[in-house]
Amino acid sequence: MLLAEDDRAIRHALERALSLEGYQVTAVADGVEALAQAHRTPPDVLVLDVMMPGIDGLQVCRVLRAEGDRTPILMLTALVETADRIAGLDAGADDYVVKPFDVEEVFARLRALLRRTSPVGAGNGSAGVVDPVRDPQVSDRQIEAAGLRMDLQARRAWRGKRELELTRTEFELLELLVRNAGIVLDHSTIYDRIWGYDFGPGSKNLAVYVGYLRRKLDEPGAPQLIHTVRGVGYVLRED
Repeated sequence: MLLAEDDRAIRHALERALSLEGYQVTAVADGVEALAQAHRTPPDVLVLDVMMPGIDGLQVCRVLRAEGDRTPILMLTALVETADRIAGLDAGADDYVVKPFDVEEVFARLRALLRRTSPVGAGNGSAGVVDPVRDPQVSDRQIEAAGLRMDLQARRAWRGKRELELTRTEFELLELLVRNAGIVLDHSTIYDRIWGYDFGPGSKNLAVYVGYLRRKLDEPGAPQLIHTVRGVGYVLRED
């Protein structure tokens, strides 16, 4: 694991906590060091602070994604506005934790990211709730619903002929919705399937990801695909 955090106290505390949890941690103090270390010894997962001097966490994320690096990235941020979180997702981050954070939440999010690292897991139905036998559009490699098509092994998705540029978490969320098209999935189910942990009713994490996924799916004049069922959750369907 590569940890980049410019605050010495936070860096040392988190490095110690992660080490005690069983992770092999390489800790650096800025984005320049983070990129150099990531190129030198590619980690299994990155934990990046957003606000760092010189090259910040968002820039590190953008550089790695531009190079085709799909290593899971968890962002640490003191910025709580939705626009700030969306900026992190837009840079290619897979998840984020808002400071001050509970270290157990960091552990939970890292476990969820690492469970989804292998593309094989995405292709065996592990993200779905519905038995694939019930849906004739589900196969070992591709699934289709509501004008969407997903290649699970290649980790690619399309709406019609337009390919969608999705982060790892967005892909997993869309896969879950496509597999269960027409079925309302409650917040707890989605949190459990995607993050492996229910962050409770106060968390806006899911709403941010759904909003960002909608932006990538929406097309002028075309029906909206992801619908909010107020007080319950979300459903994928064409209206």
